[in-house]
Amino acid sequence: MSTELLISLIGLALIDSTSIGTLLIPVWLLLDHRDVRVSGMMIYLVTIAGFYLLVGLAILLGAELLMSTDGPAVTGDEPATNSLISLLILVAQLAIGIGLFAISFRFDSSKPGATERIERWKTRAANAGTSPRFLIGLALIAAMAEVATMLPYLGAIAMITSANLNWMTVIALMSAYCLLMILPAMALLSMRLLMAERIRPVLIKVDSWITKNAESALGWVLGIAGFLIARDAIARIWTGWLT
Repeated sequence: MSTELLISLIGLALIDSTSIGTLLIPVWLLLDHRDVRVSGMMIYLVTIAGFYLLVGLAILLGAELLMSTDGPAVTGDEPATNSLISLLILVAQLAIGIGLFAISFRFDSSKPGATERIERWKTRAANAGTSPRFLIGLALIAAMAEVATMLPYLGAIAMITSANLNWMTVIALMSAYCLLMILPAMALLSMRLLMAERIRPVLIKVDSWITKNAESALGWVLGIAGFLIARDAIARIWTGWLT
């Protein structure tokens, strides 16, 4: 496992940590006038991270089944083979990266209606309630709604798949990735507990800035993610097939 892979995965995880489900909804919950307990917030964050982890492992398992005629085992003990399926996975990773970079230019917060999606999610968060059942439901709704747009996460999965790692390493990497995704929200929760109402102006500014600039910020996020994903694919294709 290369240092470049780790750096790219950390970058993508931090990008994913800025999504509606992993950052905006936690900020809104912390700003809610109702009492949000630590246990409730942690239930929300663990639920959304666990959902991402299960989806990621399911995709990886499916990819391994396609790459191996002997079953889903990933030993990591045998040298990587330049199989056609491995090349196709790298090509798919490259396509994801290029696609992310291309569509990043379409997001602009100055366009009419750019904040409508954010306002709809803010309304859902406000109406969710504070019980564990409601928070779990909110986390699952947010996670499932973002499945179709979790392209940075799909790029990270493609990187891990093409790295030919054993399953223990894969599970550890995926778990660390999902933990890093919710780390900023956990940091804000800690600050809320330590600073009480003194942190509220900061949370209000974060909410205001993200709501106002969400579309443009998403464009930058997708562009950076696309570059990291495409760069990794090109490097692997170059070293594995063109040299």
